[in-house]
Amino acid sequence: MAGTHADPNTAAESSDPDTNGHRKPRSKRIRPYALTGGRTRTRHHLLVETLLSVPNYDPALADALMPESRALYEQARGRISIAELSVALALPLGVVRVLTSDLAAQGAIFIHPTTYAYKQDTMMLERILDGLKQLSV
Repeated sequence: MAGTHADPNTAAESSDPDTNGHRKPRSKRIRPYALTGGRTRTRHHLLVETLLSVPNYDPALADALMPESRALYEQARGRISIAELSVALALPLGVVRVLTSDLAAQGAIFIHPTTYAYKQDTMMLERILDGLKQLSV
């Protein structure tokens, strides 16, 4: 067909199905604020080293997610950090944090605790220090 060349500025991810049931490519030109609805704050404290995983993968949920959230959900099937997700999906760190927070609020993604979670827990810090002292160098 004439005039139906693929746009080199489209991503491999897809969005809405066309009339044939195939997914149409989503443009890479979508602004980050459009992916997060303008939100920049998250419900969870997510550091770049925060690890994520999907405790119970749900294919129906994956199909219902927008492409960027779906890709994040799929990548988190194995334990992965926020920073690694940002690089793997070529999305800004802030977008990954907001989308991750949304998925965690749905119970779809588990956020593994970081040292930030234990910063006020002196007993935990003492246990860590004792464990480090017991290591042979």
